[in-house]
Amino acid sequence: MSGSLPPPRAILFDWDNTLVDNWAVISGALNATFLAMGHPEWTEAECRARIRKSARDTFPEMFGGRWRDAERVFYSTFEERHLEGLRPMDGALAMLDLAAARGLYLGIVSNKHGRYLRREAEHLGWSPRFGRIVGATDVAADKPAADPVHAALAGSGIAAGPDVWFVGDAGVDMHCALNSGCIPVLLRDEETLGEEFDSCAPHLHLRGCSGLAALL
Repeated sequence: MSGSLPPPRAILFDWDNTLVDNWAVISGALNATFLAMGHPEWTEAECRARIRKSARDTFPEMFGGRWRDAERVFYSTFEERHLEGLRPMDGALAMLDLAAARGLYLGIVSNKHGRYLRREAEHLGWSPRFGRIVGATDVAADKPAADPVHAALAGSGIAAGPDVWFVGDAGVDMHCALNSGCIPVLLRDEETLGEEFDSCAPHLHLRGCSGLAALL
């Protein structure tokens, strides 16, 4: 999970829990949805641990034939507060500026709905730092499929492969990196990875944005 690698030409980032923290709002919207659908609520820690894929991939499993109703409740609740609850992760902006100063192409690949994802990046003033910002439903398939990786690199002149690092905090990010042939880089404080990473071990495991900045 560590070792020397040649420097990347591009870095693609996950969004939530990698560059920003918006989980209080996400968990609140999810619990509003659970209440509307007659499901038990989850703690914020449970939401962080269980929600990895996009709503269009997870809600049909969670709510069956009523998943479209659940989706409407979730997004109407989320939209009310997602900007006011948005917080950059420690050291994220400094790390992004350093990466840009190194001449690296930067992009976002997230399972947050693309409309809200781009709105959040614009709210923080971060949009100009990224070549492309790709979220859920922007392409045919969401993470862990390779489709959003190719979309995020479109127009950069850089193909998905070992020149590209995919940086995220979850197994779905590492799977997406491997599915697209990129280098999986895990960014999280926990030293113990658990079963989530049994089939998708990262090439590098760094602790927070400052850890990635130090490596760059």
